Amino acid sequence: MVSVKKIDAKDTYHLRLEVLRKNIDLPHEFDGDLDETTFHVGVIEDHNIVCIGTFMKNSLEEIKGIQYQLRGMATSSEVRGKGYGKLLLNFATNELLKLKVEFLWCNAREVAVKFYEKNQFEIIGDRFENKAGPHYKMFKTIKNE
Repeated sequence: MVSVKKIDAKDTYHLRLEVLRKNIDLPHEFDGDLDETTFHVGVIEDHNIVCIGTFMKNSLEEIKGIQYQLRGMATSSEVRGKGYGKLLLNFATNELLKLKVEFLWCNAREVAVKFYEKNQFEIIGDRFENKAGPHYKMFKTIKNE
């Protein structure tokens, strides 16, 4: 049984540490995690949170319009390839539509670019490096249809 729902910030920390921060000196708690405009989404399989994403009100200069940033998206290695990332993004997109958000953007790790492209994200700008390795800024238009 698989479900997707909003979760608490603290429920994201385990996967952030396991998948995104392993051997990397970066915080697993984000500034803004507890802001009232921030929400966290989890995919739950057999009562375990196996995929997470955090959605924060934040703007990128290169994009004009109402924006949110996706941060800390991670999927447990045991369930990768099952489509849970797509499920999570679809759920979050519906939540963002309710908020009248026009664009969703993220700093995508180079290894995740293909995943984001399959989910209608486009690269904006040049490749850049941070402690977690090579990244690209990516964004997608959220359509109010």
